[in-house]
Amino acid sequence: MTKAFILFILLFISRLALCQTFAFIDSDYILSSIPEYAESKEKLDKLAETWTKEIEDRFGVLKTQKENFNKEEILLPAEEKTKRKSEIDKLEKETVDLQTQRFGLNGDYFLKRQELIKPIQDRIYTAMKKVAKAEGYTFVFDKSNQSNLIYADKDADISNSVLEEMGITKE
Repeated sequence: MTKAFILFILLFISRLALCQTFAFIDSDYILSSIPEYAESKEKLDKLAETWTKEIEDRFGVLKTQKENFNKEEILLPAEEKTKRKSEIDKLEKETVDLQTQRFGLNGDYFLKRQELIKPIQDRIYTAMKKVAKAEGYTFVFDKSNQSNLIYADKDADISNSVLEEMGITKE
């Protein structure tokens, strides 16, 4: 009786494993096919470039002030040294704070990315989910984004189906 039960369980488990179907998407390919993504990415890149230049300029001013202070330090009275050192420290703190505000974990760049890119990613996810359910896929992997997908048959690529679901046609 025990052997029959174990055999039944093994057959049931192997049957479940056979029922699982897999597919993959290439999110980089999908994103490159969406015109709004290119526009959003361009806006985001321009903001990042502007903010990076602003921060680099501040660090340049800070470097110059430190160099000037180091050259003149010997000649300055103690009161003036303290004042200048305090100004340099304040500028350094403000610059680091600005850098964190712009590019920190919940900084302006992150928030702007959420505003511009996340809706597009959500549309992709919704379309991918519809295609996966309609075609009976249990798992869908993304071959972009540093996945551990080592090999995938091109027939399992549902990227174009996802684009079609989103109303985007490729020539």
